Parts: sequence; C-alpha cells; structure tokens
Amino acid sequence: MKITFSKLALMAAVASLSFTAYASDSQYVPGLEGIKGSVLPPPGVYYRGYLANYSADKNEVLPGGSEVNVTALVSRAVWVTPQKILGGDLVLDTLVPIVKTDLRIGGEDIDERTGLGDLYASGLVAWHGERWDTVAGAGWYFSGTGDYDERRFASPGKGYNSLSFTLGGNVKLNKAGDIDLSALGTYEIPKEYGLDEELMIEWGLSKSFGILDAGVVGYNTFETGAGDEKRNAVGLSMAYFSPEYLLGGDVAVYKEYSNKNTFEGNLIRASLNKAF
Repeated sequence: MKITFSKLALMAAVASLSFTAYASDSQYVPGLEGIKGSVLPPPGVYYRGYLANYSADKNEVLPGGSEVNVTALVSRAVWVTPQKILGGDLVLDTLVPIVKTDLRIGGEDIDERTGLGDLYASGLVAWHGERWDTVAGAGWYFSGTGDYDERRFASPGKGYNSLSFTLGGNVKLNKAGDIDLSALGTYEIPKEYGLDEELMIEWGLSKSFGILDAGVVGYNTFETGAGDEKRNAVGLSMAYFSPEYLLGGDVAVYKEYSNKNTFEGNLIRASLNKAF
C-alpha cells in the first residue's frame, strides 16, 4: 500500500487532535429513537432492528475535504418481563451493533473499517398511565466485545467500558390521545481517564392517524465537564404498526445544525419492529 508524505502528515495531525473532532466519546448514537421513543410495549418478547447512515463533510476543526460516512446495523432484543418494580414493568434488553466507518481528512482516505461494535445490555423500568408513559434505567457497554484496534481511527469498537443512564417520558397532549410529545434522555459515562461524559436528548412530536404516526423529531447532545462538543438535529419521521401481524417499522431523516467541535451532517434511519 502506497502512503504519501502528505497522507502521513494528515494522519499525524489527526492523531494530535482530540478524537471528538470526528467521533463522540459516547457509544450511543442519538437519532435511533424518535416518535414515542419513551413508550415501551406490554410484557412480551420483541425484536427491533435499526439501519442508520450518517454522512457529513462539514467540520470546523478539520481541514477542507474532510468527511465521514458511518453505516450501522443494530439488532436489539427486548424482554418486557411480567415482574413489577415500584409498580412498573421490569425490562431487559441487549444491543448488537455492526458498524462500517469511512473517514477522509483533507481529501485523503485515512481509514475504513467494518466490524462488530461493543455489545450493550441494560435493565429498565417502564410505567404506564392513561395519558402518560415513563421509563428509567441503566446499561453497560462491554469493552473487548467489539472490533477495536488502537491504531485505527475507524474501529467499530471503542476500546473502553461505558455506563449509561436512561430517563424518558411521553405524554398525550389532547383529550383524543392522538397527539404525543416524547423525550428520551441518555447520560453516558465513559470509564476511561480523559474522556468526556455526555447528555443526549431525543424528542418527538407526533400525530396518530390510526395505525400510522407522523411527526417532527430531533436530538440535542452536550458534553459535560471539560468537553464542549454539541450536536443538534431536527427531522421528520413516520411510523407504522400492524396489530394483525405484530409487525411495524419507522423511517426518519435528520438534518444537523449548529454543531460544535464535531462533524455536521445528515442522518437517515429505518427500523423494523416485531412482537413474538
């Protein structure tokens, strides 16, 4: 493989920059949830598959011609148990991500990798009211389960454990119950010295048309402590669920704006939901 002097110089420059110049220290990807993202189903076993693509070519701290393209296929298994905790349903779930990342800096191909990301498992409690829903819980990203190489910028795995806390709620805004406002917050704490904690909020405002939901979605993220990375996005989403086949799905398109110290681009996401 031929490596030019200019590419070596660019790689050295990238290595000297904070990794958050093009990737957050957090493992969770905002934008996977949107419409009614805080509403969990009744007791049962469920599968949820996500396919997402993030592409961006704007970054205020990297040279012109820099871009990143990330495609992720995430499989999520959810067990809403019959067990009650403080009046809510105990929920256990796990995520298995497969990630492809292509990174260019200054017009040069820096790295491209495809592989298994770090596995995730969590425990949640979900409460349901007549016009509201709430969820809270915690999870863990397991270092060493994903494909990680400290010499590769585009490694699917992060190479460190992370603790994640979740809190969210959904409320029906009208008497008919067909207009919902949902917010889902995630606070992630990387268990590695020098990395930044991050608060991520996903939200959605939707209208139901029978078994079809449509609305506006978005996300906002903020690093805490010494970090000052920020990401903001707004988009549109549509979701459908067939009670006959216990099968559904949704699609969403996000446009980022006013990002700070990171790439700014677009996210396209689709998901498939199946109840068993």
